[in-house]
Amino acid sequence: MKVLIVSDTHGRNHHLLKTIERVSPIDLMIHLGDYEGGEEYIRSIATYPIELVSGNNDFFNGLPKEKMIQIGKYKVMITHGHRYGVNSDITSIKEAAKRNQADIVMFGHTHVPLIDLSGDVWAINPGSLSLPRQSDKIPTFIIMDIDTFGNAHFTLNKL
Repeated sequence: MKVLIVSDTHGRNHHLLKTIERVSPIDLMIHLGDYEGGEEYIRSIATYPIELVSGNNDFFNGLPKEKMIQIGKYKVMITHGHRYGVNSDITSIKEAAKRNQADIVMFGHTHVPLIDLSGDVWAINPGSLSLPRQSDKIPTFIIMDIDTFGNAHFTLNKL
C-alpha cells in the first residue's frame, strides 16, 4: 500500500498536482490541512481515497479538525497540529495520540518535515508543498509504504 502524505498547500495546488503525477499510482492520499478552499479541487483530481482535516486557515468547510483512521495494522491520528503547540515541541501531540490509542500521529502546520519513529507513538509531518520553512526551502511530502509484512516505511521526498 502506498500513501501520499501532504500538508500546507495554501491553495497553491500546482505543486500538489505535480507531486501526484510524479508518485502515482497511490492507494490513499492524506492532506493534513491548510488547503485554503482547495478541498473540492483536491477531491476532483483524486482517483483514490482521500482523507482531509481542517487546518488553522481552513474556514467554514465542515471538515473535522482531527480524525482517527486505520492504515493497515496502524491506528493513525491525523490533525493539522496547530492546537498542540507543534511549532515548539511535539510532546503534547504525541501524548494526545497515545490517549487515542494511536500508533502514529500525522500533522502539518510547521511547514518543516519530520519523521520521528521514537517512543510509543510515531510522529510524521510532511512539511509544506507550497511554503516550506526548512533551511533549503524546497517543497516536501512523505510517502508511507506498507510492505508485504504489513510494516510501515516512511520516505521524505523533495519536489
